[in-house]
Amino acid sequence: MDDKNPPCTPADRGPDTDAEPSQLRLAGARAKPPRGAGSKNASVLSKIDVKLDYDVQAPTHFCLHMQAADHDAQHVREERFTVHPAFPLHDYRDPIKGNRFVRFDAPVGKLKIEYAAEVEVHYEKPEMDLGESPVNQVPDEVLHFLSPTRYCESDLLANAAQQIFNNVSPGIARVNAVSEWIHKNIQYVPGSSDATTTAMQIFVQRQGVCRDFAHLGVTFCRALNIPARLVAGYVFFDEPPQDFHAVFEAWLDNRWVLFDPTQMAPVERLVRVGTGRDAKDVAFATLFGCASLTRKELTVRETVLPSPKSPTLRAVA
Repeated sequence: MDDKNPPCTPADRGPDTDAEPSQLRLAGARAKPPRGAGSKNASVLSKIDVKLDYDVQAPTHFCLHMQAADHDAQHVREERFTVHPAFPLHDYRDPIKGNRFVRFDAPVGKLKIEYAAEVEVHYEKPEMDLGESPVNQVPDEVLHFLSPTRYCESDLLANAAQQIFNNVSPGIARVNAVSEWIHKNIQYVPGSSDATTTAMQIFVQRQGVCRDFAHLGVTFCRALNIPARLVAGYVFFDEPPQDFHAVFEAWLDNRWVLFDPTQMAPVERLVRVGTGRDAKDVAFATLFGCASLTRKELTVRETVLPSPKSPTLRAVA
């Protein structure tokens, strides 16, 4: 889900360096366990390994959004962020969403980025009778998730959303219907969309990738006056090849609930990286300059952690 860069004129590549790589290392990032640990809902331990190679053709400022978020439902046990060759790295986080970013300036040349982490995720299954909040009861900090955005034209799809879902019972049943409709009517086709494709275009062309499925879910929900937002993260799935993954959340009975219309992996295993209004807020890489991604390798290995009554580990992948 990286953003495409504007055209640029390639510059001569500077000499490679054998200097030690820059590293941000965080062990036991958050001391508190995930919310609900020890309840009947099982936790999952995910081991994440990401490798990105870039060919930097002109001096470029990188803003990377790859680290597991600070979130009540997950605990970062250990992580390491490495850039080679070595540059000064600046990391910061959004104090409200928990989104984390690393920024640096890269000169012309080859660039390698690696991120490795162990993250414990706990997911509390939502009740099946969750309702919708009247707009006048939506909290101030949630209200803007009702508005149309660049990729989620909920104003343009309002009539379609009403025609398709107006007769479904309000609440979680309606959002489940939205997710199921997308799964049945939109074909998952890698390469069928790009960084500029919007939910309206996906509704018309009926094919896309995970972020397009999530954008359409967000758009339909907002058109139905249900606050919704995009969530990006890591999760294990068999096909297509492992990549960053996008799902959406809807605001129901004063809590956020996850939905994945691709149905590619259990939503409760998602390691959250970013939360935002649409993909512009959660792109894994935003570049200001000229650089080409030449390699992207991503692996996720999951292990279901035992409940107090189950002393054994079961490997998932």
